[in-house]
Amino acid sequence: MKQWNIAGICIAIGIFLAGWCVKKGLDSFAGKDRVVSVKGLSEQEFPADKVTWPLTYKEVGNDLIALYDKIKANNAVIIAFLKEKGISDAEITVNAPQTLDLKADRYVQQQGIANRYNITSVITVTSSQVELVRSLMSEQGELLKKGIALSADDYRYNPVFEFTRLNDVKPQMIEEATKNARSAAQQFAKDSQSELGKIKRATQGQFSISDRDANTPFVKKVRVVTTVDYYLED
Repeated sequence: MKQWNIAGICIAIGIFLAGWCVKKGLDSFAGKDRVVSVKGLSEQEFPADKVTWPLTYKEVGNDLIALYDKIKANNAVIIAFLKEKGISDAEITVNAPQTLDLKADRYVQQQGIANRYNITSVITVTSSQVELVRSLMSEQGELLKKGIALSADDYRYNPVFEFTRLNDVKPQMIEEATKNARSAAQQFAKDSQSELGKIKRATQGQFSISDRDANTPFVKKVRVVTTVDYYLED
């Protein structure tokens, strides 16, 4: 009879411990479902460090050979202007001229054509000397005095400014975005009378680079958003 009592006590203790363990497990499982998801933003502005500047002009006429000779001479003037201002040969590319024969274009009315040939010449400057190139853009009048009028009405040949040092600024921007996300999570935990736990999951969004505005394409806005999930604890 005494052995039965001992066995009963052991069984009761076992059932109690099993129930307690199950309850703790359920509480722990339920606690893991308490998660807050927050986003952190980092946005900074940087000067462009690369520029591509197409210098474009047109020549029209009926004597193709004479036109090509004139373009060759004009190109030499433009290159001399650029090199005098500090642009190196390695930064200058002379593209093949584009020739449009209006008499060979079936969509153009042949009557009344004063100049048969319309030739476009493009010299491209690709440089990391962004400020120097920007200053040269405002000195195009020097070429105009020499009879070369650069075109400015063709969107295909607009200057392009780039920011190429993204890998250099990524670490500090990710750190800033993560800090901002944690600050938001801490505020949420405080408002919900909870404690902020460990990170459950973190996702780094894609970096985007855009012009600050339409008037300053040489200033770039770099942006990244991180998403972080935190556990909440009582």
